[in-house]
Amino acid sequence: MEHIIARLLQDFERGKMNRRQLIQSLGLAATAASALSSVPAAAAGGLKMTGVDHISYRVSDYKRTRDFYADLFGLTVTDDTGTQAQLRWGTGMITARNPRQPTQMVPTVDHVSYWVDNWDSDTVKGELEKRGLAPRLDLGDKSSPPQYVSFHIKDPDGTDVQISGVAKVGDSQYRKS
Repeated sequence: MEHIIARLLQDFERGKMNRRQLIQSLGLAATAASALSSVPAAAAGGLKMTGVDHISYRVSDYKRTRDFYADLFGLTVTDDTGTQAQLRWGTGMITARNPRQPTQMVPTVDHVSYWVDNWDSDTVKGELEKRGLAPRLDLGDKSSPPQYVSFHIKDPDGTDVQISGVAKVGDSQYRKS
């Protein structure tokens, strides 16, 4: 699965596919992966991805990208800050953002976030650490669902991958302040 996603991102970044094709391909890959595996995460020795949480794009003009996706797919625009906006569908989201340093602008996927089944924050963190991935905690922002928690890691090519889930109600260590 990782190889497929890495190839899709490479094809997109090299201009071999457009954003629409990338999103469709990622959605199909996530659906196929979910359908193929009904083995619990502990038995499989890893984490079970259940879907794409969000895709974050660094773009030259976030307003143009925002309007394109909102118009084409009927996505709902939320949290427009003047430099980035979130475009939502179901439980998924695209974030379109201007680069932090405009002089170094290269349109690219900033990161992809995946939902994980049977979320337990300590277990997920432990699995990532066991693999030497140095997870960085991210509790989301005001638009994130209650109890949202995630960890950022780097894939073998250095791409930011966000592993996301919902913390258990009593898990105060992973709650927003």
